[in-house]
Amino acid sequence: MTHTDHIQKTKKLTQQVLQYAKGENKSSIIQLMNTFIPFIALWIGAYFLMDVSYFLSLPLIVVAAGFLIRIFIIFHDCCHGSFFKNKQVNNILGTITGVLTLFPYLQWKRDHSIHHATSSNLDKRGTGDIWVMTISEYQEASKREKLMYRLYRNPIVMFGLGPIYLFLIKNRFNRKEAPRKERMNTYVINLCIVLLATGTCLLVGWQAFLLIQVPIFFISGMLGIWLFYVQHTFEDTYFEEDENWDYVKAAVEGSSYYKLPPLLQWLTGNIGYHHVHHLSPRIPNYKLAEAHNQTEQLKNIPTITLRTSLTSLKFRLWDTEAKQFVGYNVLKQVSQNTVNRSLT
Repeated sequence: MTHTDHIQKTKKLTQQVLQYAKGENKSSIIQLMNTFIPFIALWIGAYFLMDVSYFLSLPLIVVAAGFLIRIFIIFHDCCHGSFFKNKQVNNILGTITGVLTLFPYLQWKRDHSIHHATSSNLDKRGTGDIWVMTISEYQEASKREKLMYRLYRNPIVMFGLGPIYLFLIKNRFNRKEAPRKERMNTYVINLCIVLLATGTCLLVGWQAFLLIQVPIFFISGMLGIWLFYVQHTFEDTYFEEDENWDYVKAAVEGSSYYKLPPLLQWLTGNIGYHHVHHLSPRIPNYKLAEAHNQTEQLKNIPTITLRTSLTSLKFRLWDTEAKQFVGYNVLKQVSQNTVNRSLT
């Protein structure tokens, strides 16, 4: 395909999905109702079942964690200004859902916008994304950097300790250069979190609050990090240096189509259609599936499933030559090839 053909194809694709980049107030209100009401009902149900047995509460807690992920997707759409048509309404709802999900709205909105603008760009990594090293970068890294990277990419650390670090530490503090409005938003959200937690503890008791809310946040956080991880970490994803980087390729080839069972797809706000979301972040989550199904060029893109996505756990480094993710096991082969070349 010539460069001109690529430009025309890219233009046609972006125009096709642009028609879905319009929030609908009615659909948004319906989603608010079918998300918040079940979440609150599950929380209350788990509380009352504790009088019988905490084990009876656990299934409701797990499902409530799923609905908290759905609340986060609403928060996420507000950050993109796609959930409601009105900007101010998105900002207010984004702050409220930020309190419920423990995310600072304006801070995360800024970082996530950078993520979209630089996703899969090897020269612009580091903001709003998962730490990825290339093979050569890892080989040249110090022992301390290698240890830190291995710990970071370890599933127990990433999905086990990750939610704790994210909720209790990273999300609670502003970045150094944050403007006043962003700082104040984080302070307001932190204050509201304390007031909401205190009020709930006074209402139901601190023991019940912790027994219900802690596992909800841990489960939702663990699954949320997994979703973000698998959206960009799959074998034949897309990474390029800045001079060769292409926004549309980064969206369609560098973001996964995570084909989930219908119930999980609904519960996770269709975020499995991540390629569509990166192609046009202004498409609200309830239109992502339609945009994918009605766009011919998106029907044959690589698809990952629950089963095949598990292979992404073994991916550790980016191979710039093979243009794919690899595990640490390739380092021995790379080292041997280097030795062989030096001897010839």
